[in-house]
Amino acid sequence: MAKNYFYNLLLTLANLLFPILSFPYVSRVLGPEGIGKVQFVFSFSQYFALVASLGIPVYGMQQIAKHRNDKEGRSKVFSELIAIYLLSTICLFLLYLCVIFTFPYFNADIGIYLAASLMVLLGFSYIDWLFTGMEEFRSIALRAVIFKMIGLTLLYLFVKERSDFRIYLYIMMFSFLGNNILSFFLVRDKVTLVFSGLKLKQHLVPLFFILGTSLASSMYTDMDTVLLGFLSNDRTVGLYTAAVKLSKITIPFVTSMTVILMPKVSKDFADNNLVEVQKTINQTFRFLVFFAVPMVFGLALLAPEFIALFSGKDFLPASDSMRLLSLLPIIIGLGHFYLYMVLVPAGKNREMFLCVLGGVIMSLVLNVLLIPHFHEVGSSIANICAEIVVTLLYVYFIRQYFSFTYEWRLVPKAILSALTFIPLIWLVRDLSMPLVYTLIVSIIGCGIIYIAMQWLLFRNHFVFDILDFVKLKLNIGEKP
Repeated sequence: MAKNYFYNLLLTLANLLFPILSFPYVSRVLGPEGIGKVQFVFSFSQYFALVASLGIPVYGMQQIAKHRNDKEGRSKVFSELIAIYLLSTICLFLLYLCVIFTFPYFNADIGIYLAASLMVLLGFSYIDWLFTGMEEFRSIALRAVIFKMIGLTLLYLFVKERSDFRIYLYIMMFSFLGNNILSFFLVRDKVTLVFSGLKLKQHLVPLFFILGTSLASSMYTDMDTVLLGFLSNDRTVGLYTAAVKLSKITIPFVTSMTVILMPKVSKDFADNNLVEVQKTINQTFRFLVFFAVPMVFGLALLAPEFIALFSGKDFLPASDSMRLLSLLPIIIGLGHFYLYMVLVPAGKNREMFLCVLGGVIMSLVLNVLLIPHFHEVGSSIANICAEIVVTLLYVYFIRQYFSFTYEWRLVPKAILSALTFIPLIWLVRDLSMPLVYTLIVSIIGCGIIYIAMQWLLFRNHFVFDILDFVKLKLNIGEKP
């Protein structure tokens, strides 16, 4: 548990720092149009790769976890899922080529769309689900950090002017695919490929249900961007990308507890130990509310400063979108919480599919209606509404099967504590300091006030419980 916590923390920090270090530089060099073009191509190819995955990353993790101590069973499951993955990848790769060569829309930039086809063709190389199922977070974290560092170095070295948007795309692809391909060379002592006696049909029904969940997750990143690119222009995609990236920058941290605790919850569900599940739910819910609520307020109130500092003044029109999307940490955090703390461990695949189907419909309808009139703001509204629909449907289905309780009283206390950010940020702005100092003073000041309010007024010692937990788990003298 201690090592898993440490390596997941390392991965979370990398996911937080990499956009902070890369996006401000690349957005200033490429501008909204360049960012929009690259993001559209990347998202378009990723959408095909996602469909080709058939939900295997989620389902595979569950199946591998069941055979964690059985190499023979683990090898058979891995071989069956990789065989399915390869077949679906070939089909989607051919479909991708048909699309880009058939529709005139892609003719002007056919070269970069062809290059991005590697994202589809090599999509099956993503096998982190094997390592997650075996709770080997060390391998996942170290590989991710190494390739993020290489990608960042290449970005600074080779992306120098607006015409370098193709190089930016290739670097993104390298970081993504390089990590995946390396993982294939690290599985030899964990699984042995089996070529006979494979039973593929048994996996198809649960995979198609889980695919719906994966498609909904992509809806908030890839589908929105793709629809925005078709219905608007590259500049609009660039503005929306800036708003989304900054709004989602804290989400890996907000959802980090579910990553660590999900294997434990899965085992408790398998043992029908719902009392222990409730304890884990309480722990995760307190973490989520304590951190997500102030993040929402901070992102919304400081949206212009974040946009100007990390993307440049050309992206300031994205401030309104970012204010709307600042709700994502709490909405996605709750959705992730309900999904991976209850529905996935309980094996409610059909219910997950129905939930995300509602979100897909909401996203498609609102994007088509709003983008032509409101551009990136319309896409932001559709994003938020779709996330809310999915999360509410999660709650509905969970209540059909379980009677878990949640400490909702913590939410108004967190909101009241975060409301103090408003006068503080107004005061800091009146000091007319440089942009970076305005952000630093505001963030530190808001953090101190929030913790003080939670501790002194509401007697919430959760932050100190977290610090004690980290000290305990990272104790140098602890034995593995």
